[in-house]
Amino acid sequence: MRPESAAFLWDVRIAADRIGTFIAGLTKDDYLVDELRRSAVERQLEIIGEALNNLRRVDSDTAALIPEVGRIIGLRNVLAHGYAVVDDSVVWTAASRRVPELREIIDRVLAT
Repeated sequence: MRPESAAFLWDVRIAADRIGTFIAGLTKDDYLVDELRRSAVERQLEIIGEALNNLRRVDSDTAALIPEVGRIIGLRNVLAHGYAVVDDSVVWTAASRRVPELREIIDRVLAT
């Protein structure tokens, strides 16, 4: 793994941890009515997507170890550029289900 690859993976890990902190103890309904938390989670998802996009650009072999990396980057693009069509339920699912799975994958990749 290239040295800069690890830095991008650490950025993903930190953003994933922040999302976990931001949504800890919340239900989906709690999340949907909390504008501040929604904004914070969306920002961290943007960071995850941008870091993985950078990783894919400089180290496609390592990026390929992350399932659905293209979809993760796509979500980042929607959040950053298609903000008017963001589906908060999709973001909640990403934050509450997919990010913890991604966090585990990142840990495994960093351990190699």
